[in-house]
Amino acid sequence: MFDKSRIAAAITLATLAAPALAESTDARIQRLEAEIEELKAAVEATAEAVESAPTESGTRNLGHYTHGHGALKGRTTIGGYGELHYNNWRAREGSGKKEEADFHRFILFLGHEFNDRIRFFSELELEHALAGDGQPGEVALEQAYLEFDIGERTRAMAGLLLMPVGLINETHEPPTFYGVERPVVDKYILPSTWTEAGAQLSGELGNQGLSYDLLVTTGLNGGTDIRGGRQGGAEAQASDLAYTARLKWTGVPGLELAGTVNYQTDMTQDRSDDIGSGLLLTAHARYTVNKLTLTGLYAGWDISGNGASSTNTDKQDGYYLEASWRFNPRVGVYTRYSGWDNGGAGDTAKTMLEGGVNWWPHEQVVIKADVFTQDGGDAVDKTRLYSGFNLGIGYMF
Repeated sequence: MFDKSRIAAAITLATLAAPALAESTDARIQRLEAEIEELKAAVEATAEAVESAPTESGTRNLGHYTHGHGALKGRTTIGGYGELHYNNWRAREGSGKKEEADFHRFILFLGHEFNDRIRFFSELELEHALAGDGQPGEVALEQAYLEFDIGERTRAMAGLLLMPVGLINETHEPPTFYGVERPVVDKYILPSTWTEAGAQLSGELGNQGLSYDLLVTTGLNGGTDIRGGRQGGAEAQASDLAYTARLKWTGVPGLELAGTVNYQTDMTQDRSDDIGSGLLLTAHARYTVNKLTLTGLYAGWDISGNGASSTNTDKQDGYYLEASWRFNPRVGVYTRYSGWDNGGAGDTAKTMLEGGVNWWPHEQVVIKADVFTQDGGDAVDKTRLYSGFNLGIGYMF
């Protein structure tokens, strides 16, 4: 038989405990709901952080940085890059030498996206660590422009623009290329870093990897001195504008083909002198298959006028061939053969053979070493017959 007293006691205990159990269940539900809301907030914050973080793929829309800066709607993004070089060069004839350490570049990137269709990108550069009277460096605005989406595949830019020439001028962060110094052809012929004030229209043609860039900008203002003619948007003379067009094709995985034409009617912005128009033609090919990358580039200027032909500076050109082998994501080696000629009196053609190694302890940090030998030029040319080595570190973020 059942013990009635025990049953009554159990019923009484259950009755008294029921409100407490119900209260405990409600509290647990509220606590779980609060935890779910916290998790949702954490997931959203993580997603925003991932979207705004640098990525290796990147696009031109993100300030020409291959790693990208990922500006989100309504967000301001900060990034940058820099490099320290040690150069040890000696003339094989004579007493010329260079033994120097130089924090060559320190760049800060600032970008902002106003909405889904309008963005701003800029880079402020300090060269050679110290700027001012009597100092070796300078502070310069490397790029600063607004970008507008005017269609699904079309963009317009206006401001201080990087010229779409060669491989280095737009993408020159240290971890993205081999060698401590940039290729000599990109320095003396193209010449990087080359920026001009103006407007640009860019877009994609179809779905097969073909893209275009069309620019109307200020031009060079140095006559036959190509590198010295860069105006960089600093009170730039604009009586004779320059016109640039590029086609680029990346329709095969690992392959990039591009060609650029740049033309301006007067290389001195002064039609009263005897130096006339300038025409630049440049093309490059780069192909990566497995661990091997092969690169070839050519660039050449044709400058009209007696002032150019009489000084043998009307034809200036250069090229380089490069092969690199990436053993793994951290280590790669390269060799590059370059030839260039800026004209002038005597034997002015030069060549350089170089090779070295890049080590990436992190995908955005690089340590470099290379050796080189340079030939050509006559006795007046202080850079002739040099050999040496370079060491460098660089970063981007």
